[in-house]
Amino acid sequence: MASQCTLSALFLTQSQLDYALDETTNQQEKEKLVHQYLRKLDDQEDLKIPDFEEGLEWLNTEGPLSFTRELAGKVVVLDFFTYCCINCMHILPDLHQLEKRHSVKDGLIIVGVHSAKFPNEKVLQNVCNAVLRYNITHPVVNDRDARLWHVLEVACWPTVVILGPRGNLLFSLVGEGHSERLALFTNAALRHYQDQGLLRDHLVGTKLYRDSLPSSLLSFPGKVAVDSGSKRLAIADTGHHRVLVVSSTGMLLYSVGGPESGRKDGNFQEATFCSPQGVVIKGDTVFVADTENHLIRKIDLSNEQVSTLAGVGLQGVDKEGGAMGPQQPISSPWDLALGTAGGEKDNVLWVAMAGTHQIWALFLADGKLPQGSDFQAGTCVRFAGSGNEENRNNAYPHKAGFAQPSGLAPAPEEPWGCLFVADSESSTVRSVALKDGAVKLVVGGERDPMNLFAFGDVDGKGVDAKLQHPLGVAWSPDQSLLYVADTYNHKIKSVDPKTKRCCVVARTGDAGDVLGPGLTESRFNEPGGLCVGAGVLYIADTNNHQVKVLDLNTRTVSLFPISVEDMVDSAPAQFKVPKLPKSASKVKMPPLTVSPGQTVNVELTLSLPEGTKLTEEAPSFWVLSAEGNEWLLEGRAATGNIGDLSQPLSISTRLPAVPIVTDSSPSLTLSVWVYCCLAGGGACMMKAASFTQPLQIVDAPRNEGPVTVTLAHYF
Repeated sequence: MASQCTLSALFLTQSQLDYALDETTNQQEKEKLVHQYLRKLDDQEDLKIPDFEEGLEWLNTEGPLSFTRELAGKVVVLDFFTYCCINCMHILPDLHQLEKRHSVKDGLIIVGVHSAKFPNEKVLQNVCNAVLRYNITHPVVNDRDARLWHVLEVACWPTVVILGPRGNLLFSLVGEGHSERLALFTNAALRHYQDQGLLRDHLVGTKLYRDSLPSSLLSFPGKVAVDSGSKRLAIADTGHHRVLVVSSTGMLLYSVGGPESGRKDGNFQEATFCSPQGVVIKGDTVFVADTENHLIRKIDLSNEQVSTLAGVGLQGVDKEGGAMGPQQPISSPWDLALGTAGGEKDNVLWVAMAGTHQIWALFLADGKLPQGSDFQAGTCVRFAGSGNEENRNNAYPHKAGFAQPSGLAPAPEEPWGCLFVADSESSTVRSVALKDGAVKLVVGGERDPMNLFAFGDVDGKGVDAKLQHPLGVAWSPDQSLLYVADTYNHKIKSVDPKTKRCCVVARTGDAGDVLGPGLTESRFNEPGGLCVGAGVLYIADTNNHQVKVLDLNTRTVSLFPISVEDMVDSAPAQFKVPKLPKSASKVKMPPLTVSPGQTVNVELTLSLPEGTKLTEEAPSFWVLSAEGNEWLLEGRAATGNIGDLSQPLSISTRLPAVPIVTDSSPSLTLSVWVYCCLAGGGACMMKAASFTQPLQIVDAPRNEGPVTVTLAHYF
């Protein structure tokens, strides 16, 4: 391709413009300089770039776009991005604002040119998931081999290229933090070509990918955390901009935020988040990394209040910190972990600050960092990392370099005494010593600190092991093992920190949604978060919109079933009953005559297959529902644990005193999900069944006591 078609053709002319703009603070003078620059470019006919290759995959459009057809007569903003890149995420709000100010009819269109760093990012479905996750509504092309990137000699992510109505190069902006100049350049280009009569107001056919998908209970859950007693889980329902707190059996306890994004403190009905990621639950407090709001939030479950602990709500560039939390700007906190630093237990919240490539500390009580100063409660300050995006290990924490740290797992006990870090862009797991802050390699990457392309999928020791963009880590003190969500390899791996040996635990290596029967047959899709409970590993299987459970004793994977109020849609909230597997037995009982206000008792005896027993700590449970006739249960579903099958399950519900007349025949459905294993160990399985009881409600109440339905089922 001719050299005049590359960004280097703009370098000298735009460098002169950039220098002149830096020298003036007068807005009118800036606009004048840009118009002079555009008139100079009008005389250059050699700046037209080549068209997109044929056969590329397009999203959010009715078909492929071309500079000579759909994009002709438009000012085009090309966003060269890769979806793993935190810096690319940071410019999306700038692009969203641009789209709000100027429509396609005005003559402006943004096109995302996805140019992958990792092999996993070349897969169309993964790009589709990223488009959904980041709410990208402009056209996106999956340039999987980065052809246009190479033709234009783009050097890094993100790079924004602005084109004129002939597909001619106008400007380029490298990196993040150029919102003011992006607005200046696009405004000037639109006016310049409008005055020349070169803009066209035709629309470009759009077809949003998100509109073709059904709703889901969870949307891209990023992280999951369990309390110290393994009784409650906190789930970052990232795509729905909310945090869920559920029981160990999956019963919804609290839902905070959502369905739309926002930035507001207050009670549970008014508080909002924006793509929350890391969560920590301790007692009645949930700490939240409110990632795209650039905040650390606190959820008080007992008082049902949300407050802000750190951040100002805008992306910060400070790489030192030291201010009180609400006055300290921070950048894309991705994960959180409780720890102790020179004070009382759990006096500090460690923060994986992905946006500045550092580890920070938010003091919940007075404390002191290793070899550092004393800090008052509320102080938010850097702990480790220079802020340079590197894979640099160093005995001095401020000289070490991280590359988008995204997962944290404290291992405070000796001999470990460290904080494990999933450093996603270097594809490594690192450790930060709690006594002196020294940063060391555990597994992955390579020895050159500037090489962020040393990724792969290889079991091994230390630097010989290879990962691909890991996002989550979880420490099991009972096993002295570290579990790793090897996100882009779609695998769960374990690391022995003593030998630094990394090996796969659960996977096939292909993205999918399969529960087994064994660990090697299980499939995940970009798992992003992990936590260790009582004998189990909870997995945020992000792109499958699920939480899964890996039983560390039986070595099986199961779905964590969540019965949660449907608060995503604007319709009245109702409980969603988990979907029964196809293998489930479905029993329909003869109609039962009942009266308004009468109590219905269900006595259910369950018998497991011979030689099996209930799986300890597995979430066996029952749900009583009334689909289509929710009024029978006054709009709520009942659920409970199944922990002892030696006695029948006894479930009671009182019917409403005033029945509601509907077109459908009322009925109650009792569904059970039972997890059992061979008594001698080995294979485990999940059994399910449902029992539907039609009801004939008589007009007049009868003077009768409770009515009992007796059931028995053999799996």
